[in-house]
Amino acid sequence: MSTKPFNAFEMAQAQFDRVADLLDLDRATRELLRVPMREYHFSIPVRMDDGSVKVFRGFRVQHNDARGPAKGGIRFHPHETIDTVRALATWMTWKCAVVDIPLGGGKGGVICDPHHLSMREQEGICRGWVRQMWRNVGPLTDVPAPDVMTTPQHMLWMLDELETIRGEHLPGFITGKPVHMGGSLGRTEATGYGVIFTLREALKVKGIDIRTCTASIQGFGNVSQYAVRKLHELGGKVVCVSSWDQADQTSYAFFKADGIDADALMGIADKFGGIDKAKAKELGYTVLPGADWIAQEVDILIPAALENQISADTVGRVHEKVKVIVEGANGPTTPEADEVIKQRGIFVVPDFLANAGGVTCSYFEQVQSNMNYYWERDEVLSKLDTKMTAAFHSVYEMAERQKFYMRDAAYAIAINRVAQASRDRGWV
Repeated sequence: MSTKPFNAFEMAQAQFDRVADLLDLDRATRELLRVPMREYHFSIPVRMDDGSVKVFRGFRVQHNDARGPAKGGIRFHPHETIDTVRALATWMTWKCAVVDIPLGGGKGGVICDPHHLSMREQEGICRGWVRQMWRNVGPLTDVPAPDVMTTPQHMLWMLDELETIRGEHLPGFITGKPVHMGGSLGRTEATGYGVIFTLREALKVKGIDIRTCTASIQGFGNVSQYAVRKLHELGGKVVCVSSWDQADQTSYAFFKADGIDADALMGIADKFGGIDKAKAKELGYTVLPGADWIAQEVDILIPAALENQISADTVGRVHEKVKVIVEGANGPTTPEADEVIKQRGIFVVPDFLANAGGVTCSYFEQVQSNMNYYWERDEVLSKLDTKMTAAFHSVYEMAERQKFYMRDAAYAIAINRVAQASRDRGWV
């Protein structure tokens, strides 16, 4: 068993290199696309509530903007690394390209733990991040959004800081804003719904009735919560979800054979999706070790938490009944695990296709903010369904035509689009 620590950027590059070989990409295009075009490292000094000053490390990576402004979230995480941000920015480039929206890939992060920071201290980090980056972000340059442990409130503080510095209203600078402050209706549901839209299409092409399916989901954040709701609405059943327990610093899985109730679990979860174990037991849930989400006897697995979850070490636990894996998280499956999944004939909807509903709806929000005209929720979700369905079928058709693995087909479409834009601009 390998003891080498997981590096998300090395994984992103390995995935790229594999498909670059399949596409026979020229050397210059490979060199351009396998590394970020720009990255920023900076310090954010914040006066804490006790009067001391603490310096936080911040990052922004703009991987490629050949097809449009960089787009991507800002994560607050105590274990954030520049390589994780590089990987996520790279995946954002492919994600925007595979659903064919005119944006490039970006990502940001701050090494911090919001669990241990007051709202005033978090506001200081948000405003400090913008003070470091304001020259290099904006509605036509680089458009951030929420990500792990960031919220619409964080986005609003960042927007206010940029508008204060620039002296103008720029609501299209950032997405994931509160609806009453220029956010888009449907944005909250978008990623989770997008996951289920692609799952619905995958089950159709595999000839499987969604109403007969059970699923296990890793995570109980925003993506998972809305994925559960949408899958139940379509007749499927989620029997297990996992969540992180902040007090125990570990995760637990919550199982209920007749299907979990997302609204009931939301009522006993903290703002980060951590479910109260004792209250869950009172509601009839069996509480299991968090890693057991992957071993459930279900038809569908949906990793919707962090990267590196289905690995060489864990893929052997995937139950023989599993037919489809839909990646709600970014980079949850390692290349080593992919090989096992291929051999077993499990159908995979890869991450940057499956979870592209979030960035697609962020694009809709950016469009609405820039033109100062907002759509109704049903219009937003209908447009999202159309985009996700079209993207799924373009990838599936290439996979069938070229006999590619679905992940390779999604990469091939995305990389071709970005490479073509780079050639058209005369960069390579």
